[in-house]
Amino acid sequence: MDFKNVDLGHFSELIGEKQRICILSHKSPDGDSIGSSLGLFHFLNQLGHSCSVITPDRPPSFLNWLEGSDQIINFEYHKAKATAAIENADWLFCLDFNGLNRVGDLTELLTHSNAKKFNIDHHQEPEHFAAYEYIETDASSTAQLIYELIAQTPHLHLLNQAIAQALYVGIMTDTGSFRFSSTTASTHHVIANLIATGIDNAAIHRNVYDSSTEQRLRLLGYAISDKMQLFKEHGFSIIALSEEELQRFEYQKGDTEGIVNYPLSIQEIKVSVFLSSKDDKVKMSFRSKGDIAVNSIANQYFEGGGHVNAAGGISHISLDQTVERLIEILKNEFPN
Repeated sequence: MDFKNVDLGHFSELIGEKQRICILSHKSPDGDSIGSSLGLFHFLNQLGHSCSVITPDRPPSFLNWLEGSDQIINFEYHKAKATAAIENADWLFCLDFNGLNRVGDLTELLTHSNAKKFNIDHHQEPEHFAAYEYIETDASSTAQLIYELIAQTPHLHLLNQAIAQALYVGIMTDTGSFRFSSTTASTHHVIANLIATGIDNAAIHRNVYDSSTEQRLRLLGYAISDKMQLFKEHGFSIIALSEEELQRFEYQKGDTEGIVNYPLSIQEIKVSVFLSSKDDKVKMSFRSKGDIAVNSIANQYFEGGGHVNAAGGISHISLDQTVERLIEILKNEFPN
């Protein structure tokens, strides 16, 4: 565990009183990014700080019900407001990303800001870009680290349902509803303490996973029945969707969340990759079973990274060319 210049027991003294704080997430924010950000947002507001949550682009709609989500500043649509907040900040809290290239168009503002930077993250190979950091690469999620930060301060009594709900979402989504190997006894202990605040964990799960539109469900069916390629002799699967195919199903941000996990339910499949194209780029999501390190593949070949069993990457050639290259790479990585 890396505590760079941080004594969490004296967190309040470190931050100071009535500070202007911006909480920044990575591009294409997910449940952990938004959950950890809103959890910290509610906590710091209770300590008397003036806080803003800023995302490089729009969060997925299935998180819009979270308390405080309506206060998130989307840089893509509110550049002036976000820029002013960052330029006037005393502190920048950088959550759930390990390098400056993960914040998209916010990179320049973050790099040149004179504010003190605090990085809280659980991803592999951190760049150590911040003066202060709390990094645990074995943690289930950044949301779990936010809980542990709060718990090690004298202010655990401030843990309320707004904080607990946000952190529960972050942990639940990044652990695949507590089924990934990153889910430990400590994770369940944190979850128990969050539920003890009175949050409705069953309702939270429904809000995230059982609120699909008809088109999202039809997109899932199409992806599995028509687009799933299986290479059982090599143990991997690929699903690739073009921008035109996404538009055909009236794609909304978040609609492809979780598609990559479905092929892993097939016994012979150990690695699954989901690809989608938009704006001349191909976004890639990697998942794996056991000790197969897909983050190394994403890092070596597709400008990406992440965790052993969950990683992301990007390609700048066409979708068809990317799929062709990926198949060749995976066949070499996993010969039959």
